[in-house]
Parts: sequence; structure tokens; C-alpha cells
Amino acid sequence: MSAQCEVAGKAVAKAPMSLFERYLTVWVALCIVVGIALGHFLPAPFQAIGRMEVAQVNLPVAVLIWLMIIPMLLKIDFSALHQVREHWKGIGVTLFINWAVKPFSMALLGYVFISTLFRPLLPAEQIDSYIAGLILLAAAPCTAMVFVWSNLTNGEPHFTLSQVALNDLIMVFAFAPIVGLLLGLSSITVPWDTLLLSVVLYIVVPVVVAQIWRKVLLARGPEALPRTLAVLGPASLVALLATLVLLFAFQGEQIIAQPLVILLLAVPITIQVYFNSGLAYLLSRKLGVAHCVAGPSALIGASNFFELAVAAAIALFGFQSGAALATVVGVLIEVPVMLSVVKIVNSTKDWYESRA
Repeated sequence: MSAQCEVAGKAVAKAPMSLFERYLTVWVALCIVVGIALGHFLPAPFQAIGRMEVAQVNLPVAVLIWLMIIPMLLKIDFSALHQVREHWKGIGVTLFINWAVKPFSMALLGYVFISTLFRPLLPAEQIDSYIAGLILLAAAPCTAMVFVWSNLTNGEPHFTLSQVALNDLIMVFAFAPIVGLLLGLSSITVPWDTLLLSVVLYIVVPVVVAQIWRKVLLARGPEALPRTLAVLGPASLVALLATLVLLFAFQGEQIIAQPLVILLLAVPITIQVYFNSGLAYLLSRKLGVAHCVAGPSALIGASNFFELAVAAAIALFGFQSGAALATVVGVLIEVPVMLSVVKIVNSTKDWYESRA
């Protein structure tokens, strides 16, 4: 392990897990059930909350994401960002998975499951649209939630921030060509307003707020920052669960109306998450990448930028299309599936570090 990882590990070392953290999986399951129930029995208020958006970015969810990621960004010392070059192998693994593997593996999984195995169970007129939605989802690497997953694996925060920023830059140029290639479309309507607003809301604003807050805390003495992080930790997890309730409440009616379709669409998405995260994790181990970098690398390689995917699906195929529904399924399974990947990464740390 590099000196930087040792320092990072000390900086973000966690206290023993509370009862709340230990049973996080239980709370996630409860939040899914509560969200679906609220969306079904109280659709009007949640539909109203769902309409509070700008350029397909839901503002209440954005606020909750700020509550999740600002505590993680408080840990980042910008003067140490130059040390990220030590982790060039981890960056290479993530870029390879995100741009050379993920969209193409999803296209293959979509063909195998949606176009072939599940075809008799799905509306025939929506088959191609479902596959298009899956491809849109896979072609957009995650932005904001990566900070949450990285923090839960004790990931190196400077690496995470640098990798997310690099992915956002590449996405500006690569998203449309890759989607166009896989969908066979000559021109792709990229929802630039969604892409740019998301970067501003999920990267620029929280980074600026966190760095100003960090400077204020450090000026108060060496204990101010750790004390604040200890207080914000539970708030961050509560925001994560509240986000889960909202996401499932927004789609409560859809889930109850089309449970089989949603279940079938979830199969290739779930396989893709485990395949890409596992491949990134194993490649990192093979290349001797430190665990504090391999964890975020695997998670960045597996998660999706669902706001962009949903917006692109609606712009290209319409709100009621199979493509839009497929991207929404990606939203629904993002948190529970990624939490399971986090658990795998954490539980295999000793095995990972036992490499020759």
C-alpha cells in the first residue's frame, strides 16, 4: 500500500459501526417497501415532488445528494490532489471498464436477455426500446453517488474526486458517439442542459461548499473537522435512505402496474453491475492497485449516471417509452445493488491484500 493510502486511511478511519450502520441492508429494504407503498397510496404529493426538477434533475433529490456527499468532500485536501498520479493504474482500470467494456457488455446482455430469453414475456413493440434504454444507462458513468460508495469502502477520496471529474470530461465527448454506435443512430440528442446542470449541482457546488467549510473548520483547531465529520456521518446515511424512499415513491405506480417488466429489466442491469465491478476489482488486484483505490475504481466502473440516462431516453424515445422505463429501473436498483457491491469489496479486503 502506498504512503498516500496509509495517510488517507488514517484520515477517513471509521469508528466502530453503530446499530444503524450494522443493519443498513435492513433499513434499505424497509425504505424500498415504504417508498413503493407511499407512491401507491399517496401518489399526488410524491408526483408533485417528482415534478420539482430543472432539465430532468430533481431538486429535492439533489439536496439529499448534497447531504450525502458534502461530508465526504470535507475530507479532501486539495493540496494533496497531485498525489493521485501515484494511482494511474487505478485510473486506467476505471477508464477501461467505463468506456471500453461497460456500454458494450450491456448491449450484449440486452440482446441475450431482453431480445432473446425474455422476449416472449415482454411487449414485442418495446423490445428495441428497452435495449436502447439499457445502453443509455450503461454509457453514462455515475457522478454524485460514487462519493457515497467510495466513502463506505474507505476509498481514497482524492482518487475518487479526480476519477469522477475525468469521467465527466470524457462523457462530454464520448457519450453521443458510443450511444450512436450501439443504437445505430446517425445523430444523438444529448441533453446538454441535464449533463451540465448535473455536473454543476453534483460536483462544482458541493466541492466549493465543502472546501469553504473545511477551511473554516481547520481555522478553529485540529479537532473541529473530525468532530464535524462524526456528527455528519449519520446524517449522510439518513439522506441516503431518504433518497431511496423518494426514488421508489416516484415510481410506485409503475412498479405495481408492471412488476414483471421491471423485474426482467433488472436482470441484465444487475448482472452488468456485478460483472463490471468484479472485473475492475480483479484487474486492480492483478495490477497491484491499493485496496483504497480498487474499491472506488470497481464502484465507479459499475454505477450509472441515471439522471443523464433518463433525460436522454425521454428526449430520444419519449416519456412513455420502454427506453425511459429501462433507465428508471436502473435508478431503482442502483442503491440496493451498489450497497451489496460495497459489502463485497469490504468483506474481501484481506483476500485482496494477500496477493503475492
